[in-house]
Amino acid sequence: MATKTDDLVEVSREEIGYAVQVIEGEETGNGFKLNKEGLKEVLFHPDVENRPVVVVSVAGAFRKGKSFLLDFMLRYLKQDSDREWMTDKEESLTGFSWKSGSKPDTNGILMWSKPFIRVIPTTGEEVAILLMDTQGAFDTKSTVKQNATIFALSTMLSSIQIYNLMSQIQENDLQHLQLFTEYARLASDYVREKPFQSLLFLVRDWYHIEDHSYGESGGKDYLDGLLEVHYGQQEELSITRQHITFCFDNIRSYLMPHPGMKVAVGGKEFSGQLKHIDNDFVVHLKELMPTILDPVNLVVKRINEAPITGKKLSHYVESYVKIFQAGELPEPKSMLEATAEANHLAAKDDSLDSYKRTMDDICGPSTPFLNPEELRISHFQAKEEAVSLFQSIKKMGSNIMSEKFETMLDEEIEKLYSEFCKTNENKNIFMAARTPAVFVTIIVICYLSSGVVGLISGFLANLILILMGVALLLLTVWAVSRYTGQYRDLSTMIDSLATFIFQEAFFPYYKAVMDRSTKTIMKTVVKQKMN
Repeated sequence: MATKTDDLVEVSREEIGYAVQVIEGEETGNGFKLNKEGLKEVLFHPDVENRPVVVVSVAGAFRKGKSFLLDFMLRYLKQDSDREWMTDKEESLTGFSWKSGSKPDTNGILMWSKPFIRVIPTTGEEVAILLMDTQGAFDTKSTVKQNATIFALSTMLSSIQIYNLMSQIQENDLQHLQLFTEYARLASDYVREKPFQSLLFLVRDWYHIEDHSYGESGGKDYLDGLLEVHYGQQEELSITRQHITFCFDNIRSYLMPHPGMKVAVGGKEFSGQLKHIDNDFVVHLKELMPTILDPVNLVVKRINEAPITGKKLSHYVESYVKIFQAGELPEPKSMLEATAEANHLAAKDDSLDSYKRTMDDICGPSTPFLNPEELRISHFQAKEEAVSLFQSIKKMGSNIMSEKFETMLDEEIEKLYSEFCKTNENKNIFMAARTPAVFVTIIVICYLSSGVVGLISGFLANLILILMGVALLLLTVWAVSRYTGQYRDLSTMIDSLATFIFQEAFFPYYKAVMDRSTKTIMKTVVKQKMN
């Protein structure tokens, strides 16, 4: 039975709020699952369900202070806007779980259970602010797919995505952002020109103050130069920048100073108290928070221009998770894997082209008919050369990848060989004349045999004449089809029938006659030599 003390503790916890697991990553690093109860707890909250939401998400590499930052957002939101929120130097930082060290602390996606209700000054509309914490990318257990999925989901669900980076924005940070946002764009059903809303590059531990000062203005100058597309720039760099600017309505940057060695080292004594944090960092935290969370700067979550309530957002979450889990999207790959795959693909194509050139010289369209056995031998030689070429080309990646593409090469060579065989057969004048020869032979045999059989049985003679008529009809249809180019499927069926009759009825007798003739000739030659 619960006591009054228990009830008070529970009420206190509900009033303060707590982190709720919405999406949980699997320990294998290969997948994730939706926590429907947790999702319902947050998005069907009485203050959220039917209100437009502002979703603020922080994403980036693991162990870079994302949860630490979110807890300062919580502290800011818990205070009235007119009150000072950074006065208590001894207060510990609570909220989303965070800790110093090298091991990841956040798993999947979490949301704060308690919404913060604010009024948009320009419209007078009440909105619910929701904070979202995400699993850090690039840890030792997560795959590229899981990293891409978590980042993509947080981008699709948030109205303000904060990309948390250390020291500076590097080219690989932009490339990762390009990959993750493209993955999100593929999974989304947005029809608006720019699929996502607001992106903030939050650069922590900025040291280059001689180039750009701390804060928003320094961040703007830094970001403008970084995202600039100019003449003579490498195409790869231009495409990355164009993609990022295309994806978001608004992009900005904020440069933060280092919080101090006490924060960096951590330890049992440090639990987020302001007395241990460098003053410059505190000053810029005070400046940063209103740029994101002040009612004037809030960005309401919209999809296809329509504001989204908590209830509607829950439907989108479930829909997006199903898309990612269904495996319908292309598999995101690391840059090494993608480069190695492209490298192997180029080697395979070069080897296939080598095989095709060799075979074209031997039995291409401009060459005469070649004996099928000689064609088969040439095929094996050309295939061996192509495979040797593939194996000799230097390639990135593992042996498993090489074996995979070598198998693909083998399969494609065999398909080409089948095409060469068909082309070669079409050059054989006897093969081309097989169908009319078969039916003409049937007609002649039927005509001659009907006269002989007619002496014995008129009924059988009539059956033979009917068979002759059918053969004549088929030959006529085949000739008309070949001449006019119409009814090609019908002529193909007649060709197949002629081939079947030839192989099953005529060829065995032809082979037997040829074998006897060969034996007779060989015996004659042997006798002549003996004499």
